[in-house]
Amino acid sequence: MSVIFILAVLVLLMGAGVPLAYVIGAVSVLIFFVAGDARYLAVVPQRMFSQMDVFAVMAIPLFVWAGELMNRGGITRALVDFGLLLAGRVRGGLGHAAVITSVFFSGISGSAAADIAAISSTFVSQMRQRGYDPLYAGALTAAASVIGPIIPPSIIMILYGAVLSTDVAALFVAGIVPGILIAGALMGLNAWMAHREGHPGGTAEDVPQWRPTVVRALPALSLPAIILGGIVFGVMTPIEAGAIAVVASIAVGRWYRELDLESFLDSTRKAIVLTGVLFIFLAAGSLGTYLIALSQLPDHLAAFVNSLGLSGFSYLILLMVVFLILGMFVDIIVSLTLFAPLVVPIAIAQGMDPVAIGVLVCVNLTLGLVTPPLGGAIMLVATITQLDYWSLCKRIIPFVIVEVLVLALMVLFPELSLALPRWLGML
Repeated sequence: MSVIFILAVLVLLMGAGVPLAYVIGAVSVLIFFVAGDARYLAVVPQRMFSQMDVFAVMAIPLFVWAGELMNRGGITRALVDFGLLLAGRVRGGLGHAAVITSVFFSGISGSAAADIAAISSTFVSQMRQRGYDPLYAGALTAAASVIGPIIPPSIIMILYGAVLSTDVAALFVAGIVPGILIAGALMGLNAWMAHREGHPGGTAEDVPQWRPTVVRALPALSLPAIILGGIVFGVMTPIEAGAIAVVASIAVGRWYRELDLESFLDSTRKAIVLTGVLFIFLAAGSLGTYLIALSQLPDHLAAFVNSLGLSGFSYLILLMVVFLILGMFVDIIVSLTLFAPLVVPIAIAQGMDPVAIGVLVCVNLTLGLVTPPLGGAIMLVATITQLDYWSLCKRIIPFVIVEVLVLALMVLFPELSLALPRWLGML
């Protein structure tokens, strides 16, 4: 009866349009009372604070702020032109340029939403003007945004490191190869689709002039080089890299003469709001993890998994399938703060490398952005470009299949993600 009551309250709150973070927090508090554990609520403020009082989490607002500054400082336009210069004159070149730009942008912002906001309107409109199917353009842009949270710096990996006590710098470095593999797979599929569907492109295609484009792009290209190089070679921590990204974004925006005081203040306001949303989710998620710890659910779940004979590779496959399904229906942050602490420690206890499983989980959760019916990246592209959401869902399926295949490759060969951090002495 209590379970039915809790579910009824959950449905009622969500149906009333209450923000998801508040729903999670309210239902968690209700469960404490129903279970007769209300006395433990006295510790809740301390639990919330300890969940957010993690050194690596300080990097989140900095990278969010850097991404917002990029959007208004002309950096995105410089990266777009450089991507067009590299791939604009091959068949389907605009599609390649969209993926290339996403890779460059990923090295600064660490956010799929920032990637989409910066790139989708530019590329979808240009691809539409040059004869591409606008649905194809939107689907490719949404699929490429998955690269944003994988190639460092990554906001999702920072959250994962905070929630599951994993080295964020090692996660960052381990995400480089998977991000490049996804970019290569998307470009390969785009090349095949270009010839199959007769996409425009070729030697006659207009591209920016190389000298002014390269000169203008160099400051923008220096940002990911500085950030990644500093983290990879141990020169700076992720937090210091975030601070450098903010300062460099302001400097480059001023050099381009596109970042004025109004743009700076608007970027700051949006970064504060988004950071607040992320931290509210962290606070609400801490209640869920507290409940999980009190109920000893991980121990019961581990015993159940062992009774089924699932261990090692078989458990990892189950884990990936569960997270893929969760990604279709559940918000990434909810999955990360509530479900990952429940099932990932079992994999680590079975001998899996914490960094390898962390990268796999982060990549898997990121794929939820492009998996219908609740693909956040698809919704954002549909909103910005005024394309039909369900038509985009249908068009994006081939790209999702390719990205899932890359995930499967990483599951089969975990050294793909671990080789670089091992080589750098991080593991």
